[in-house]
Amino acid sequence: MKNNNKIAIVSASLGIGGAERFAGLLSLMLQDLGYEVHHIIILDHVDYEYKGTLVNLGKLFANEKGVFRALKKGKYIAKYLSENEIQTVIDNRSRPVFIREVFTKWIYGNRKTYFMIHSYNLEMYFSKFSLGAGYLYKEAAKLVCVSKDIENRIQAKYNLDNTTTIHNPVAFPETTYQLPNLIPKNYILFFGRFEEEIKNFTLMLNSFKLSKVYSKGTMLLLIGDGSDKDWIQAKIKELQLESFVLVLPFQKNITAFVQNAKSTILTSHFEGFPMSIVESLAAGTPVISVDCESGPQEIIRNNHNGLLVPNYNEAALAQAISNMVFDEDLHQTCKNNAQKSVEHLSLTNIAKQWEHLLAQN
Repeated sequence: MKNNNKIAIVSASLGIGGAERFAGLLSLMLQDLGYEVHHIIILDHVDYEYKGTLVNLGKLFANEKGVFRALKKGKYIAKYLSENEIQTVIDNRSRPVFIREVFTKWIYGNRKTYFMIHSYNLEMYFSKFSLGAGYLYKEAAKLVCVSKDIENRIQAKYNLDNTTTIHNPVAFPETTYQLPNLIPKNYILFFGRFEEEIKNFTLMLNSFKLSKVYSKGTMLLLIGDGSDKDWIQAKIKELQLESFVLVLPFQKNITAFVQNAKSTILTSHFEGFPMSIVESLAAGTPVISVDCESGPQEIIRNNHNGLLVPNYNEAALAQAISNMVFDEDLHQTCKNNAQKSVEHLSLTNIAKQWEHLLAQN
């Protein structure tokens, strides 16, 4: 295979988060397009399906500690890229530390490098040293943003014009799955990272309590893992919702839970192009989401495939939850339109955009 058909995808891991889920889907698309894919992951966490060769630095350097561990990982990546004659890199990591990214710039060298931007919170991808953005990214092949709002913000804030937008893809379920035993029949679902600073579980739980849908048998199901799991459990207890909110750990196959939900819900302070929303719609399940920056507004048509409400408004969100549960005509309309509304985000369609991008330069 020609060297220019080799691509390395560098990610934090292949587990739990939406960006990591994207990395797995990207490998499926690229391999099907004829590329030889090499996954380089920093942490030993693999849950999602992927194609290609896996380089698990978390496992390779499990016994190393501190700063020397990071340096050794960096040198290993540089050597691996060179020995395997890989000339194209897609960097899928969060990149907030300027000094570390200077080292990364040396590792990648003159290779054609694409940097993914998965969040409207640009501090996750650009250091606070704003002048450093030009140094790190001006010569990149492209900064690939997952929403148009993110691209516009980067252009305005950093004066970078080597940007483009390619939305996250979604895989459509090929079958209908049955729920595991002991899962309630009627529930609204959240799945993702348990991180209050991003996902705003305070708003979600307060609004769920205010909606009172639990009094008629609809529960809230939370599935995931993260640093705030204990805090969330304490908040549920504080609101006296222990009998109405069920918390489960991360599930490798989330599809059954999504397909059987009344709706999924998202209450984030900010996003990028949230995978949970498009995965829900692809499974035929409507969504309730706050209109955070960015992503939901580019996916949800209010009262068509879901409900979009102003962010930080507990009363409006509670009403949306109630409407989705009790207004059967509204729910059925959103359900009927769900899958069709995200057909443009299929692996086939998004793969064509990546194929076009990689053929440039």
